[in-house]
Amino acid sequence: MPSLGQNLPLSNCDEGYQTKHESIVVQGAPNLLIRSLLDKQQFFDPEGAALALGISSAFWSLFGLLWPSGSKLAERLAIRPVSEQERILELGCGLALASLVGHRRGANITASDCHPLAGEFLKENLRLNNLGPMSYQHGQWGEHAAQQQDPVVNSKFDLIIGSDILYERDERGDLAHYINAHIEDHAEVWVVDPNRGNRSHFHRNMAAQGFALSEETLVMSATETEAAYRGRMLTYLRD
Repeated sequence: MPSLGQNLPLSNCDEGYQTKHESIVVQGAPNLLIRSLLDKQQFFDPEGAALALGISSAFWSLFGLLWPSGSKLAERLAIRPVSEQERILELGCGLALASLVGHRRGANITASDCHPLAGEFLKENLRLNNLGPMSYQHGQWGEHAAQQQDPVVNSKFDLIIGSDILYERDERGDLAHYINAHIEDHAEVWVVDPNRGNRSHFHRNMAAQGFALSEETLVMSATETEAAYRGRMLTYLRD
């Protein structure tokens, strides 16, 4: 899990799920106050909005939790030089920890996810940290991509980032095609992956789109506030 600072009281929500507030430590950046779901057992989809987007009850809660790979991605963005001309897109942002870090530093960043509540949680976390509005758009690839409720990602970016997004085998290469459709020719792609078994498929799919891979092993020992982590930092550039 990401490093935690002060734990704040739980919130009993009228929406049908419970949340909590935590002060999150991101190396290289000031702490962020984050509202997240209480645990993986939370579920609330009374009108089937998430199900229509291909999100089952087993996966419903995952957007609203903080994940170690997201913390590692946020740490990388915390030390990247900010350019006003550079446009950044985060895919599968969930609670958008990396996007919040980049936004606070002045980066021009758009967070995207397919979950119907991701945008609402982002707005609340912006408010909790006294941050101005930032761009959020519906970003989805695969068979349910036609379904949406928020404005969809419809432009190109100089940097596309994502963490723990290789959770499917993706034989058709939907994610690589999606990235290719939204990236400038000179751009790069960052993916932090916790050693899932689908990297090789993604590598092949990205190579078919003209991307070359640079791979860095990430190994972090456990500390008093953070569990051990093993993963990869995958960087793709046009070959």
